[in-house]
Amino acid sequence: MIANEVQRHVTQTAIREFEEALAHLDGDAKDRPEWVRKGLREGMESQLADLRQELGEYEALRAGHVRVLELDSLEQLPEALIRARIAAGLSQKELAGRLGLKEQQIQRDEARRYAGASLQRVQAVADALGVQIHERVLLPIAPTAAGVAAAAARAGEAIETATAAAIPAGAP
Repeated sequence: MIANEVQRHVTQTAIREFEEALAHLDGDAKDRPEWVRKGLREGMESQLADLRQELGEYEALRAGHVRVLELDSLEQLPEALIRARIAAGLSQKELAGRLGLKEQQIQRDEARRYAGASLQRVQAVADALGVQIHERVLLPIAPTAAGVAAAAARAGEAIETATAAAIPAGAP
């Protein structure tokens, strides 16, 4: 994921280099077998597609084309906050200023995907970005009455077995 303008520039440079390498592949690898050239080409094309996809996502965020970020789990929240910062058009330095922090702290938080950040910090970032987080908490499926009775019966049997093992034979 591209998180800032420096990474965007690095990605654009990598895209140009892959494009140039692909254009010259047949000439540069002419002494290699066709299957090797094919493997090189496919690997480079795959990497190029990934880089273009990341750049496209970053540019869509920056241009304001993305309005909602869907989360499947709370684990995706850190990347959503980074994307929200990008969509808000804020640099890491500008977000740090809104939070009264140093730019390096935001850089560290984002590099670590907010691992170790307190819930209070994560909420402060969301507030500073003006994002609203609507997450549902799905509870485990409630046990059925039959399932609860069976579990209680198994627990009762386990207690009886443990009690019988702990009390010596012939004890009152």
